[in-house]
Amino acid sequence: MSRMSKLKKLAGLSAFAFAAMTAVNSVHAANWRYAHEEYEGDVQDVFAYKFKEYIEENSDHTLQIYRFGELGESDDIMEQTQAGILNFVNQSPGFTGALIPEAQIFFIPYLMPTDMNTVIKFFRESEAINEDFPELYADKGLELLKMYPEGEMVVTVDEPVTKPEDFNNKKIRVMTNPLLSETYAAFGATPTPLPWGEVYGALQTNMIQGQENPIFWIESGGLYEVSPNLVFTSHGWFTTAMMANKSFYEDLAPQDKELVQMAADYAFEEIIKHIDGLADEALAKIQKASDEVTVTRLNDEQIAAFKERAPQVEKKFIEMTGESGKELLNQFKEDLKEVQSN
Repeated sequence: MSRMSKLKKLAGLSAFAFAAMTAVNSVHAANWRYAHEEYEGDVQDVFAYKFKEYIEENSDHTLQIYRFGELGESDDIMEQTQAGILNFVNQSPGFTGALIPEAQIFFIPYLMPTDMNTVIKFFRESEAINEDFPELYADKGLELLKMYPEGEMVVTVDEPVTKPEDFNNKKIRVMTNPLLSETYAAFGATPTPLPWGEVYGALQTNMIQGQENPIFWIESGGLYEVSPNLVFTSHGWFTTAMMANKSFYEDLAPQDKELVQMAADYAFEEIIKHIDGLADEALAKIQKASDEVTVTRLNDEQIAAFKERAPQVEKKFIEMTGESGKELLNQFKEDLKEVQSN
């Protein structure tokens, strides 16, 4: 073989090797799918896009994000994640509670503090959040990547509420969550489970007389337009969870697992900055948009009347979840006590 022929052959082999390497890299570069429960610009949407930003800036992977309604309701996107159609999902324990009963712990009223600094410290340091919950989610085929708070829960009603008796004969919309229903029954209301897509119309037609959500969601969803009396009861924070299909996650290469974990950590830190002051901004927008809105902040004496009814919800939680729920609740309280004492 002539020297020129050898060079041509080597060049051909090099080109083939380069093409093969490129093909391998393109196979490893994936387009992942992620769905959440909120609208453009809401907290879960911001979290998702921060996660996407980190993934795409630090790998060849791309991430497709689907907002509320694009792939159905909350139950739909969870089913799609468990089936492997979606790789990632963001869903609040309000809906996950039917799948993972222990996740309903966030709906025990007055268990969680409402001071933002304490809440964030709890999510960072809690053993229940960071060690116990991942095991519970894993049993359902889900890799729990991050739990994070969105905002203090606010109740909107057809008239101002200052005591449990004011809830009598009022239908309050709740997520499809047995313990949340128990909470509003304890408060004196008639809990009415409804999917999110039906809430605005139900309030508008007086099919229901109230609902609860973080204030930014009340603003972005326009709920104040049809339910203008905002009541700050201090009974808890809205919590959500971002997770992956477990089989998908376990099949990832080690470097991709690390990438996903780093992206979730990055999105968490960014969302904590995002929610700081968000409630005040949302309330200001609501008050600017409507003269009919009233704001009621319960004082300590008024809160005490609602707190007196919380133990029956805690008792129901233990009945629903058994020994595992009781252990989780004890750990939860221990974690909160440690955070608050520090």
